[in-house]
Amino acid sequence: MTTVNPNGPRPARITAGRVGLYAFLLAVALFFLVPLYVMLVTSVKTMSEIRQGQIFALPAGLDWSTWQTAWSGACMGLQCVGVRVGFWNSVRITLPSVALSVLLGALNGYALSFWRPKGSTLLFGVLMAGGLIPYQIFLYPLVRMMAVTGLYGSITGVVVVHVIFGLPLVTLLFRNYFMGVPDELYRAARVDGAGFWRIFFEVMLPISIPMVVVASIFQFTGIWNDFLFSLVFAGTDNLPMTVQLNNIVNTTMGERAYNVNMAATILTALVPLAIYFLSGRWFVSGITAGAVKG
Repeated sequence: MTTVNPNGPRPARITAGRVGLYAFLLAVALFFLVPLYVMLVTSVKTMSEIRQGQIFALPAGLDWSTWQTAWSGACMGLQCVGVRVGFWNSVRITLPSVALSVLLGALNGYALSFWRPKGSTLLFGVLMAGGLIPYQIFLYPLVRMMAVTGLYGSITGVVVVHVIFGLPLVTLLFRNYFMGVPDELYRAARVDGAGFWRIFFEVMLPISIPMVVVASIFQFTGIWNDFLFSLVFAGTDNLPMTVQLNNIVNTTMGERAYNVNMAATILTALVPLAIYFLSGRWFVSGITAGAVKG
């Protein structure tokens, strides 16, 4: 028989382990929040305040004009267009790359989990091994291939590269997820006469929405923050925000505007941060589902 404490739940005891845990969590939070704080306060300071060297001091006033300059007026060499153009280039690169890599990864995971064609285990091992090879090794062969096919220096070319290098991780996520789906569900669909594509689009893909969200967040963050592939394959007319941010920060003409640089940095990181916070609940549920299945 269970007894109920009339005075309510007992307060948690303060132990050395609990104190150490909270101290560790606080240290980790400060490790990430202090640089963010410095960037925020620096972005709204005037250059005269910044020259005083007090990076942790609050600004005397809020100068939001630096954000406008970072968005549409910061200089990259002789061009002073800010990160606005790079933002739309990042959107054009990221959205199709995420959609294609997640769709193809889900399809691979589905085929490797239920249909298991001949040599599927070897194919999966090769795919995972390819994902562990440093990207820099593939740069020159890919440049040559893109040049021959006419995709070098285009949005399509950099999207293809992102899809190829995103497949190992996304395939692994979906394969592990689908391995936890009961075989009876697949067999029932087969008995009803459903084929490969109908089972995938009408049965497997709808029940894997949490993993779709997880894979999309992983891919979106990685592709949006990418610098190397975009610098090499996108071409000068299609540079995303990360490359333009590097060009803004490293421009040496005149005075180095640290407030503008900080504002441009925050603008570049704002989209993936917003997506993570808005879809964090789905992300946690998807990670949990992948952890207990398969």
